[in-house]
Amino acid sequence: MAEVYLESRLEFLRASQNPDGGWSYFSGKGSWLEPTTYAMLALHGKGSDAALDRAWKLVGSWQLPDGSFRPSGEVKDGTWVTAHAVTLASVRGVNDPSVHASVDWLLRIVGAEHNVWTRTGSFLHLIKAKLDVSHEGWPWREGNATWIEPTAHTLVALKKVGSEYRTSEVNRRVRDGEDLVISRRCTDGGWNYGTPNMLYVDLPSFPETTGLALLGLDGRSEREFAGALDLAQRFRAETKSSLGRAWLQIALRCHGRDVAAPAGASNVPSSDIMLAALEALGHPEGNYKLLRAGGRAMGGQG
Repeated sequence: MAEVYLESRLEFLRASQNPDGGWSYFSGKGSWLEPTTYAMLALHGKGSDAALDRAWKLVGSWQLPDGSFRPSGEVKDGTWVTAHAVTLASVRGVNDPSVHASVDWLLRIVGAEHNVWTRTGSFLHLIKAKLDVSHEGWPWREGNATWIEPTAHTLVALKKVGSEYRTSEVNRRVRDGEDLVISRRCTDGGWNYGTPNMLYVDLPSFPETTGLALLGLDGRSEREFAGALDLAQRFRAETKSSLGRAWLQIALRCHGRDVAAPAGASNVPSSDIMLAALEALGHPEGNYKLLRAGGRAMGGQG
C-alpha cells in the first residue's frame, strides 16, 4: 500500500506536466516555478530525465539579468522563488555564473524591517510587538518584510551551495537566518508566518509554518529549539491541513525522526499538483533528502 501511495503521486505528476515542461498548481493551468520545483524534486532519479530536462529549460527562461527568477512567465519581477531555482541547480549539479548571479541576489536581499529606524524603534520599545529585528532574513519580494516561509526556502538553497561559492558570506547569512527563525518562535513552541507577538499578545503557531521553520533549521542543534520536533509530531497527528501534514512529514524526516507513512491516506492523489509532489517527497522512499544540505535522493543522482 505504501508503494502504491508514492507511485500514484509520481504517475500523477508525470501526467500533469505541461507542454512547456513545467507544472501548474492545478491541471490545465499555466506553469509556475513553485509547483515545478516540487514536481522536479519528487521525480528526480525516478526515470524521468527527459521530462526534467524540459522543465529545467523552462525554469532557466524565467531568470532575469540580475540573477533573480520570476515565479512564472506571467510575472515581471524576480521574487523569493529564486531560492527554489538555486536548490534545483544544486540538485542537478549545476554550478555556473547564472547560479552565482542568483546566489548574489539572495545575499543582497534582506527584510525591510532590518533598518536603523526599525531597530531604533524596537530598542526604544516604540514597536508594539515582541519582535527581534536585529536579523536580516528574507521577504517574499524585495522591499517587503521578512517572513518565515521565504526565509526557510532561502536557507535550504544557501546551505546547498555554501561550500561552492562566497562561502564566508553564505555561511554568515545562513547562521543569521537560522537565528531569525529561532527568534520568531511562538510561545507554544512552534512557528507562525513570522510574528509571534503583536500588541503584546502571544500569537499561535501553525502546522505548515512550523514544518517549514524546522526545515530551515536542518543541521542546527535541536537543543536550540528544544521540544519543537515533538510539537511537530503532534501537529502532524492532529492537523486537518494536508499541506501542513506534508511539510511536517518532510521536516521530521530531514531531522532524522522515524515517521510512518500517513495512516489511512488515500492512494488517489489530490488534484493539487504541489500537494501531490510534497506528499511524494515526504514518503519514506521519497526524495525528501534533496531538501537537506548536501542531501541525495534515494536511488537518485543528486
